[in-house]
Amino acid sequence: MELDVKTLSGSDSGKVPVGFDLVDAEKGNQAVHDTVVAYMAAQRMGTAKAKTRGEVSGTGKKPWRQKGTGRARTGSRRTPIFTGGGVAHGPKQRDYSKKVNTKTRRLALRKALTERINAGEVIVLDSLKLESHKTKALAEQIESLAAEGTVLLVNGEADGNLALAARNIPLVELVEAESLNTYEVLRPDTVIISKDALEKVASRLNTKES
Repeated sequence: MELDVKTLSGSDSGKVPVGFDLVDAEKGNQAVHDTVVAYMAAQRMGTAKAKTRGEVSGTGKKPWRQKGTGRARTGSRRTPIFTGGGVAHGPKQRDYSKKVNTKTRRLALRKALTERINAGEVIVLDSLKLESHKTKALAEQIESLAAEGTVLLVNGEADGNLALAARNIPLVELVEAESLNTYEVLRPDTVIISKDALEKVASRLNTKES
C-alpha cells in the first residue's frame, strides 16, 4: 500500500510505500488493549505511602490499665483510633508496571497505525525540517494541511527548530519515530509523520525476533 506525500505547505509530493504489513480488522484488538493498559499503568508513580501503627513515632506504653477505668481497653497510643496513630489499610508504595511482550507491542503499533491509515487520519510529509523556530509559521503550515483537532507530529530525528516551534501550539505534540508507541498513535485526531520517520517506524515493526 502507498500513501500520498505532501509538503509542509500542503502541495503534493508523490507517494511512499507504507513499509509494513497492515493488520486485518479482526486481528490485534487484544494486543492494543494490553499495550495501552500497560502504558497507562506505567505512568503511575506508585509513591503514595501511609505509615502503619508499627511505623509511626510514639510510645509503646499502655495508655491506662486494662480494667477498672470504665474506658475501652487499649494497648497503644499508636493504634489507628488515636490522633497521630498509624493508618489502617493505607496506601503502600508499589510498582504498577505490566509486562507486555515485544511481539505484542509491535502488533499493537501496527494495528493502531493501520486503523489511522484506513480512516485517512495519517498525513505523510516529505520533511518536517523547519527553516525557523517560529511557532506561528508551524501553526499556519499545520492548518494548511487541513489537520483539525489534536495533532501528533512524528519526526525521524531530534530537530531543535521543530521542538521550539511545536511546544507552544495547543493540542500539538511532537515525538520521535524511535519512541512512538500505540497510545500516542491512538490519542490524537490526526497523525502527521515525516517520510523518514515512517521508514524508521517500518524498520522497527519489521525487525525479526532474535
